[in-house]
Amino acid sequence: MLVHVCCAPDALYVLGVLKDNYEVSGYFYNPNIHPHEEYDLRLKETKKVAEVLNVKLFEDLYDDERWFKITQKFKEEPEKGQRCDVCYEMRLDKTAQKASQLGFDIFTSVMSLSPWKKADVLNRIGKMFAHRYKINFLEADFKKKDGFRKSIELSKQYGLYRQDYCGCVYSKDNKHENKK
Repeated sequence: MLVHVCCAPDALYVLGVLKDNYEVSGYFYNPNIHPHEEYDLRLKETKKVAEVLNVKLFEDLYDDERWFKITQKFKEEPEKGQRCDVCYEMRLDKTAQKASQLGFDIFTSVMSLSPWKKADVLNRIGKMFAHRYKINFLEADFKKKDGFRKSIELSKQYGLYRQDYCGCVYSKDNKHENKK
């Protein structure tokens, strides 16, 4: 199974759960993460998780120009709005493509662990790309059964960096505006 990974805390919990039933590899493709220093930090932490769990981690290009181009008209959308759906599509499309190219049977994403992500939308999009690339998609809502709380505990246990925004410049700006 190829698992799209957006950050180390989500990866640690979800990959750990999935390893019980699948041979998993991670896939770090997140051109939404800004600034670039944040991207580098999240990738570095994700590599730590891959080492701890002994899973292979694939990384793809940081294509932030493309991300800005496809999300530009949705920059005023609130968190969980249409901008997020477009962002999910970009990352899940690339994950399904990569899974198919590498010969994986199935793919999924850790993103549904986050309370700020819409599992139903992620699952709908994942199924769409599974059909397109003739590969299976594991529908999930990893925040169920206290998944998010467990990921926080594991993050503390392993001393992982936990970000305080989804990653995109718009969510970071919204977070800072809401603190004013």
